[in-house]
Amino acid sequence: MVIYYSGTGNSRYIAELLAVRLGDELVCANDYIKAEKRGEFCSEKPYVFVFPTYAWRVPRVFEDFYTQGAFTGNTKAYFVMTCGDSIGSAGYFLEKLCQMQLMSYMGVYEVRMPENYVARFRVPSKEEQEKIIAAAERKIPIISKYIREQEDFPKPDGKQAAAFTTQVITPVFYLFGVKDKGFRSTDRCTGCGECVRLCPLNNITLKEGRPAYRGNCTHCMACISGCPAEAIEYKRRTVGKPRYYLRKTALPQ
Repeated sequence: MVIYYSGTGNSRYIAELLAVRLGDELVCANDYIKAEKRGEFCSEKPYVFVFPTYAWRVPRVFEDFYTQGAFTGNTKAYFVMTCGDSIGSAGYFLEKLCQMQLMSYMGVYEVRMPENYVARFRVPSKEEQEKIIAAAERKIPIISKYIREQEDFPKPDGKQAAAFTTQVITPVFYLFGVKDKGFRSTDRCTGCGECVRLCPLNNITLKEGRPAYRGNCTHCMACISGCPAEAIEYKRRTVGKPRYYLRKTALPQ
C-alpha cells in the first residue's frame, strides 16, 4: 500500500509512479487529514509512505497522521521523501516513529523534486523543473525493486545533517517560520474557493469572497501555488515570483 501526503503535487506524483510500478493500492493521506479522520489500514504488501521534507524532517501534519493511525498486516515500512535539496537526518526520526508503531523500518529514500517553498526560496524555471522531474522518474524502478524484493533501502550518504542539528532547527522553523499571518489575497482573487479545497488542515475559509486564514498553517504552499489566478502572496517575498504546482499525473485519465 502506497500512502502519500502532498502539498503542491511532488509527493503525490512520486507516489502515483510507485503505485503503478508496484501494482499497489494508492491512498491519499490528505483526505484523512482534511476530514480529521483516523486512518485504519490493512495491507499484505509492505507499506510505502511518501511525503515532502519540512526543515529536514517529517512534516508534523504527516507525523501525526502516522502515529495516530493503525497499520495492520505487513509490518514493513518504507519511506520516500521528496525534497528541494536534502532530507537531512529524517531517517533518524523515522526509525523512532516506526518503533512507536511496532513496524520494521526499511529505510528512507530521498527523491529530489522542484523546489516549491516559494515563501522563502526560488522556484526553478520550467526547463529546470522538467530536468529535475525526469531525474526523479528514473529513480522509480530502483526504489520499486527494493520494495518488491522487501530489501532495506541503502543507508543515506555522508551529506546528511546531524540529528542534533535537525532537532534544533526544526522546532525553531515551526515556532518562528510557520505562520499564516503573512498570506494575503490580491485583487486578482475571483473567490473560486480552490485554496479552501486544497488546504489539508481546513485552515482557510472564504470571508466576503476572499480567503481568510485561521492560524493553523503548515506552510505546504498548496494555497499560494495552487491558486489558478495567482492571487495569493506571502508578505512581499513572493511578489513577482513564479509559482510551482505539479499537475502531471501517472494515473490513467
